[in-house]
Amino acid sequence: MKLIHEGAFITEIIFQAELVSEATQRLNDSVDEFDKVAVWSAIQSILISSSNISKILWPTRKKYENRGEHLRELLKIDSGCVLKSRKFRNKFEHYDNLLDDFFEDNNICSYNDFVMNPSLHSFGMESCHRGYDSYNNTLVIHGEILDLNSIIDTAKEIKLKCKNLFI
Repeated sequence: MKLIHEGAFITEIIFQAELVSEATQRLNDSVDEFDKVAVWSAIQSILISSSNISKILWPTRKKYENRGEHLRELLKIDSGCVLKSRKFRNKFEHYDNLLDDFFEDNNICSYNDFVMNPSLHSFGMESCHRGYDSYNNTLVIHGEILDLNSIIDTAKEIKLKCKNLFI
């Protein structure tokens, strides 16, 4: 991989990690202000930006696998990295399918979406379409839980590794 090519990807990873950081601050501010739209906007931004890092490090196109391997080796990122999975981002990206599947696969009598702190509610988690728990910074979709702290912390760690390459 040419140095200019490598540098462009490293710079993009730093940029995407900074977007994760900015979205995290917006998320914290939005929770404090009880602004539901801003909360979900920030969550979606965190998921998209972290997935952009993931796509650089684990390309979806076979012909770019070597690029991903090279960058992961350069940054010392192992295959168990939490950013490797884009499952939750895909749920947001392909929301229409998620919603169709939710109603097709379940005999749901109630539908709760954009639930703040779902662990405090009496309805079952299976009827919680999307929820955000501000107490432990987790995202809940159909009972599946994603710890946003792990995403945020990993993006920050990778950003530092990238910046250290320039020192």
